[in-house]
Parts: sequence; C-alpha cells; structure tokens
Amino acid sequence: MGTWRGLRVAFIVGSLFMILVIIVYWDDVRGFNLYPLQDPKHSNFYPQTTTADPSHSPSTSRARTTSSSVVPTTTSISSTTRVPEDTGGTAEKEEEKDKKKGKETQEKRKEETREDEEKETSRASVDKREQEARKQSIMDVCSGKDTMEFPGRTRAFEQIPNRELDHLIVDDTHQIIYCYVPKVACTNWKRVMVVLSQSLISPSSGKPYTDPEAVPPDLVHNSSLHLTFAKFWRHYGSLSRHLMALKLQHYTKFLFVRDPFVRLISAFRNKFGRPNEDFYRQFGSVMLRRYGNVSGSLPETAAEAFAAGIKPTFQQFITYLLDPETEKESIFNEHWRQVYRLCHPCQVKYDFIGRLETLETDAEHLLKLLKVDHLLRFPSGARNRTAASWERDWFAQIPITMRKELYELYKPDFELFGYPKPDSVLHQ
Repeated sequence: MGTWRGLRVAFIVGSLFMILVIIVYWDDVRGFNLYPLQDPKHSNFYPQTTTADPSHSPSTSRARTTSSSVVPTTTSISSTTRVPEDTGGTAEKEEEKDKKKGKETQEKRKEETREDEEKETSRASVDKREQEARKQSIMDVCSGKDTMEFPGRTRAFEQIPNRELDHLIVDDTHQIIYCYVPKVACTNWKRVMVVLSQSLISPSSGKPYTDPEAVPPDLVHNSSLHLTFAKFWRHYGSLSRHLMALKLQHYTKFLFVRDPFVRLISAFRNKFGRPNEDFYRQFGSVMLRRYGNVSGSLPETAAEAFAAGIKPTFQQFITYLLDPETEKESIFNEHWRQVYRLCHPCQVKYDFIGRLETLETDAEHLLKLLKVDHLLRFPSGARNRTAASWERDWFAQIPITMRKELYELYKPDFELFGYPKPDSVLHQ
C-alpha cells in the first residue's frame, strides 16, 4: 500500500516535470506565447519578424531574428532621433540668424534715428546760436553801443507814421507779422502769407490756395491781399496803435535781409536792366535827364528808349541815390530803401532774422518756429541770381568817393544785420 502510493506520487511528479519540459520547449519554438497581451509597439523582447527561408532551423531563425531586429531597430531609433534633431537644429539656426539679422537691422535703424536726432538737435542748436547773434547785432547798434547814428534810431514805435508801417503784414490766424523787403525773396514769402491768411481764391478750385507755388507771382504784390499795420487806422480807428502794440508783443515777427550792395545791384538789374514802363517814367527818365547828357526829348516809353539804346547806367543810378535832391523829393522807392526804414528793427523786436544767403535752411527753420511746416513748404522756385562776387565788376566804373558815400548811406543796414564792410569795393 505504501509502495503504490509512492509510485503514484512519483508518476505525478514525473508527469508534471514532463509537462514543464514540453511547455518550455514549445515556447522556445514559438508554439506557445507566454505574453499574449503584450503591446507590440512597447515590446523589445519579441519583435514581429518573418523568416524568409522556412528550411532554416529555429535557432538560426532566432539568431537572424535577433540580428535583424535588434540592430536595425537601434539604427532606426538612432536615425529617427537624429533627423528631427538635425532638422530642428537647422531650423533653430535659421531662426536664430533671422532674429540676429532682425536685431541688427533694428539696431541700425535706431542708430540712424539717433544720428538723425543728433544732427537735428545740433542743427537746431546752431540755428539758435545764429539767431541770437543776429538779434544781438541789432540790439548793439540800436542801443548806440557802436556810437553810430541814423534817422529814427531812438524814436518810439508810436512816433512812426502810419505810411511807414505799410511793409508789416499781419496774419491774425497764425499770429505772425512779416516785414517784407523787396529783392529779398519777398514774392515767395508773400505767397506763403497769402496761403496762411487764405486771402486769395484759386479760380480752378474755387477755394483758397493751399500751395504757395501755385499762387501767381504777379498777384501777390496786390496790396489789397495783405493786412498791414498801415491799414489799421481804417479798420480800428483810435484803437489801432493799442492793437499794434498787443500784436507786436504776442505775435511771432520775422524779416529777411541781404547784403545791401548786392540788393542794390539786384534792384537795378530788375527795374532798369530791361524795359519797365513804371520805373522808366518815374525814375529812369529823371536819371537820364539829370545825369545822362541826353539832348532833346526822351522817348515816351521804356520800350522805345531801349530800342534806341537809351537806358540808365548803374553809375547814373548810384548818382541818383546820392543826390541830395532825391531825398528832398521823396523817400526812397521800396526796392532800394534801407531796411531800417522799411522794417524799423530798433522799434520792432524781431523773433527771427533770415538771410537770403541762407534762404533754404532759414526758411525751413522759420516754418517750424511758426508751427506751419505741416501746412505748406517754402516755394522752391528760381531765386535771385545776383551774387556778392559781382560787386567788384559792378562798382568798377564807380569812383571811390561815390562808393564810400554810398556805403555811408547804407552803413546802418550793414551794421544792424551783421554784414561785413565791403573793403574790396571801398578800397580798390
């Protein structure tokens, strides 16, 4: 009984051992999978491969499976890892380059803007110093610091007759007062004042002109277009002087000047160098009769006189200016009248003194000062071509004594506005 029991136990143990052996070997030849639920995507133990040659033994197949699955998988993973890294790296480098380039461009623009601002600030500083010097020159002369005397230097503004205030144009809208000086870009500055005051209607648009260059130059000299101090009495009566004083105190006042001798040459060329009926009758014929040794009667018109070769010379013009009888007859014509008589710089404290010699930069500076640079631009038309270098040639035939007398006549303008004494003309 005990022996039988022992055999039974041995048989059961042996059977279990055989079953275990069979299970192990069966699993080894893929007959049985111990991991049926393993996700192939996450399995590194049994990659799904197919043996191409069925004659190969299981061990060879396993070896090939191992060889073909592990190595390529490693390569694949490595390749898969590298490509994105390389692509990503290149993209990152390109992006970095773009950022760097953009940053450099931005820095360059900032630098250019900074340089422009510095230039603008520097130019504004230079302009300011120049204006202060010009104004100081006027103050020194008017205060008697250089002991030079001239008519009207010490009188008060209230003592100036109304007829002598006809060159002070007023624009109430923009609070501007402009004293125009003939032969010193006054046509273009009058155009600017017409646009600002909207005093002239364009026939093409039916509206006030907005572009100074479009304003006909022959119309801007029509006195009816401009409100001047000389007209205040008609408009405001006894209040006129009080209103003038208020406007002089609060408005921005400016004028433009020029080398006095060059201005004289320009005036002569413009009014007597070509036929001009008004100036021929009023001045040219007088010069010819007095200093031209013309026998008989003069031609009645400028066209006839020029056709006959009869016209005033520059020397006759200068002689006329120096003749005491001229001053007795009437005040000088505005085209050769001294600036101190036109604009009264000792009585009117000008905020801006421009020069024809620096017209473009001064005009740009002034329009900003007036805060109208966004409304218009100063006309860029042809400017007067009479140059300072011409003085020697024009005065070559004028006797030295007459040149010196002429300088004394215009000396206040030279001194007031800082123009150097023309030694080359006076001592040649």
